[in-house]
Amino acid sequence: MSFSADYAVSPLSESPDRIEEAGRICRSILAQTPDDAACLQLMGIIECKLRRPGESEIWFRKSLAVNPDSPETLCSYALALMMLRQFARAIPLLERATEMKADFTLALHHLGNAYKENGNIVEAVQTYEKLLTLKPDEVEVMYNLAMLAKDHGNLPAARAYCERAAGLQPLNPFCINNLGIIWYMMGDYRQALICYRKALELNPEYPEALSNLSMLMQEMGAFDQAVDYSSRALALKPAYPEALNNFGISLKDTGKLAEGIEVLRHAYRLNDQDPEIQYNLAIALLAAGEYGEGWRLHEARWKTRFLKDTYRKYPQPVWQGEAAEGRVLFIHHEQGLGDTLQFCRYAPMAAALGWRVVMEVQQPLLRLMKSLEGVEAVLARPAEPADFDFHCPMMSLPLAMQTRFETIPQSAPYLMADEKEVLEWGNRIAVPGSGKPRVGLVWAGCARLNTPSLAMTDRRRSISAQMLKPITQNENFHFFSLQKDGPKAPETLGLIDLMDQCRDFADTAALIANLDLVIAVDTAVAHLAGALGKPVWVLNRFDSCWRWQRHSEKTAWYSSMRLFHQPRAGDWASVIARMAAELAGAETDPMIGFGMSK
Repeated sequence: MSFSADYAVSPLSESPDRIEEAGRICRSILAQTPDDAACLQLMGIIECKLRRPGESEIWFRKSLAVNPDSPETLCSYALALMMLRQFARAIPLLERATEMKADFTLALHHLGNAYKENGNIVEAVQTYEKLLTLKPDEVEVMYNLAMLAKDHGNLPAARAYCERAAGLQPLNPFCINNLGIIWYMMGDYRQALICYRKALELNPEYPEALSNLSMLMQEMGAFDQAVDYSSRALALKPAYPEALNNFGISLKDTGKLAEGIEVLRHAYRLNDQDPEIQYNLAIALLAAGEYGEGWRLHEARWKTRFLKDTYRKYPQPVWQGEAAEGRVLFIHHEQGLGDTLQFCRYAPMAAALGWRVVMEVQQPLLRLMKSLEGVEAVLARPAEPADFDFHCPMMSLPLAMQTRFETIPQSAPYLMADEKEVLEWGNRIAVPGSGKPRVGLVWAGCARLNTPSLAMTDRRRSISAQMLKPITQNENFHFFSLQKDGPKAPETLGLIDLMDQCRDFADTAALIANLDLVIAVDTAVAHLAGALGKPVWVLNRFDSCWRWQRHSEKTAWYSSMRLFHQPRAGDWASVIARMAAELAGAETDPMIGFGMSK
């Protein structure tokens, strides 16, 4: 949420008629005494009050020509420039005013604002702090300090300033709401919820608090409540891009994809410079299979608050899909392991265009990625090639290759387990005298606790191992744990767990090669099984990721994958019961039952 300072320069009445009358009186005085500095200054103030800062500048210059050492005139002139958003010109005037009059709190206040708007963050903080020593109860200054601290990652300091402001004005819904924003960013959703609800108690018609509650409910998986709060915010403030953004996301996550896209388009029309809106519209378009516009808008991810600090700035240009014989293309990973496993399929396509492809991946994927066809070298971050001609982030490859839904590269298996390691793992997992089919299980993704919103997503996609009991009690199969990190399965489930022997994804791939089926939540192992061409059943949460088509059990990204969708948010029991029934039906002919052709 952004704060707009009020650049009012005088306690003159806000009535335009009264202000015009004051202007006529001043002009009559100046006709008799044109060098009346106070009257010249007042004319500048009058023009500011009438929202004519350009004209006011003329009067302030005349006043300063008569009395150059008036801190009040310097301050008023600076405020007119700030109304014109000419902050760099305003700053020297305000600095002079505060040098002349050290306790000139109005000038200090607006000097802090001018520094902030001009990007002089250190100076802004110092000025605001000085002002607080003179006026300790300045709530607006505390809020500005809180927002500066927030924007620069110092959330504890931001919370402290917001708590000071809320302590001084406990009945001010603005202060309480913004304290909630800080709690939300710190990942304490309980405290954020308390603040937002308190703000609404103080002002039931507060659209910003309603919009914030919508976003919080969406991340907590209460999608219907999220829709309700956004609707209420928009009823109060229809042209509200942030509320429209939250409303569109919530509609998408409740399965109303077409409606969500239309709402997000409306938000985008109102504010096409907001990267969060662009990114969310991109995700909705990709979920709908509208890849042309979706991939283009997806580039806005690099300006969002989650990813803006991770973008890599190289002097070399970003690859746009052009061919080149013998030149070096550096493809570098971004985001999660599953994303790398999904989008690495484009590297051989770049090699086919004549590029010498060097690819950087996460360390656990290094050995496995060396099986990718056409890639000259695979590096583990932070290693980079000594020299290259073009570069491309991993998830920008579909844009470079102009991928449409119907042209998604289908080449599975495009990753291969090492043959020798496959044999070794086959020996490790062999059960003497048993010809039962083997099923691997994954029940939890990476918790990602450092990013609260991603941690909430993981809670919605992950389950406890105990919930898989209806599946594991089928005695006609051997069940293997493929859960590397996170909670282990209880011994009562009877899983064979050799994951401590898996050093990396190459080992996991060799283990999966010896299985008949993988059952997984939406996490990296599901992508791995798909890339290996192994049958994989995915327990898919209600607010599905954009890459899985909710209207179908199939996905265009992996031909061997089958999706089992939650019918309602949080309803894993019906999904698991259905899987257990399907597994029982596959006992006589697992290849047919798992969706593979013999």
